[in-house]
Amino acid sequence: MIYELTDTSKAEKLFEGWEQSDIYACLQRVMGKVFVTDPENPRSATAVIGDFIYCAGEPDLELLRGKPDRWMLVVPQNDEWARLIESSFPAYKRIRYAIRKDTRFDREKLEAMVRALPAGYELRRIDEAIYELCMAEEDFRDFVCVFGSKEKFFELGRGFVVMKDGKIVAGASSYSRYRGGVELEVGTGKAERHKGIGSAVCAAMILSCLDDGLYPSWDAANMMSVRLAEKLGYEFSHEYICFTVE
Repeated sequence: MIYELTDTSKAEKLFEGWEQSDIYACLQRVMGKVFVTDPENPRSATAVIGDFIYCAGEPDLELLRGKPDRWMLVVPQNDEWARLIESSFPAYKRIRYAIRKDTRFDREKLEAMVRALPAGYELRRIDEAIYELCMAEEDFRDFVCVFGSKEKFFELGRGFVVMKDGKIVAGASSYSRYRGGVELEVGTGKAERHKGIGSAVCAAMILSCLDDGLYPSWDAANMMSVRLAEKLGYEFSHEYICFTVE
């Protein structure tokens, strides 16, 4: 049987050393959930938040089979978990890119990026009206939807978008929140790339986090995201594997 772990401290050692802000959010019970098959003395656990599942401890097929009934990005802690995932599900293997979490940002550089937003584009903080626009656009729903409700987003989250002709063309927001920081979600429409728009909105989001003592954590899905992160001042850490699982 699978249990949602209410005392997440019991699973902390299983995730020890895993520097991933989504996991922090789950263990700190800010958002997301931790699942186990033994709630008293867990030897395996999954941290589930948004579209991600992080698998720790001893590989456990029962936990994997308890995943939400939709596609998920499943991240194994080690090779044993990876083999279990590949042998148990139709799973597409991909590479993601971890970014260091000790960046010292150059505020003047970030402020210059915000000022460089091209004419014809408008930087807007996500308010209730922008929230609804994000929810209505499939490409931009992840800017706000992981929090589960508008109220929760404005309690814990934050974000900015770039508007052109009344439509969202880029954005940077909090995919998740943990004590002391956020995990960033960023995106720019294909037709609007390479114009400095993504840099401007990400810089605005980073500055907003720094102003409130929050660390803006970045995790990259592809090398384009890595290059943008490095432009903003981040440093690449390492590659890791994950699986798209139906």
